[in-house]
Amino acid sequence: MVILRHQQHFLLLKRIKPPYVGSYLPVGGKLEPFEDPRTAAIRELKEETGLEITALKYGGSLMESSPIDYNWQCNIYIADIDFIVPPPCPEGDLEWIAFADVPNVPTPPTDFTVYQYLMQEKPFAFNAVYDGEMNLIFMDEEIEGVRVLGFGGS
Repeated sequence: MVILRHQQHFLLLKRIKPPYVGSYLPVGGKLEPFEDPRTAAIRELKEETGLEITALKYGGSLMESSPIDYNWQCNIYIADIDFIVPPPCPEGDLEWIAFADVPNVPTPPTDFTVYQYLMQEKPFAFNAVYDGEMNLIFMDEEIEGVRVLGFGGS
């Protein structure tokens, strides 16, 4: 996953494919055989935006698990870029969203916390657990050992 940032704005993808149809997410995708996460991030960025950016900074990881077929391990990178007109994307529409406006647009329940950590330049290792209906139960940040979303302590 690559989060494209220009100052206080993120270039996010409004998805037209599952999961999270209609929600705003960073660009990204799955690893190809014999591909490391950084190489996959660069490839997915080019495939989805046409941008050739290799100056990626590793932000952290997000593990999402559930009792259904939704179990992901995401390596999250950030790239600071110049402001550009959003290019066409086969996965949906790319739009600039101000950091302050992210809570007002549909996003997965984990994402605003990821953006907060990136804006603070804090490393993270998030573990998010969902129930069988894809409701977020909790999300822990494992470097600091704190529960950042949900009820109770970690």
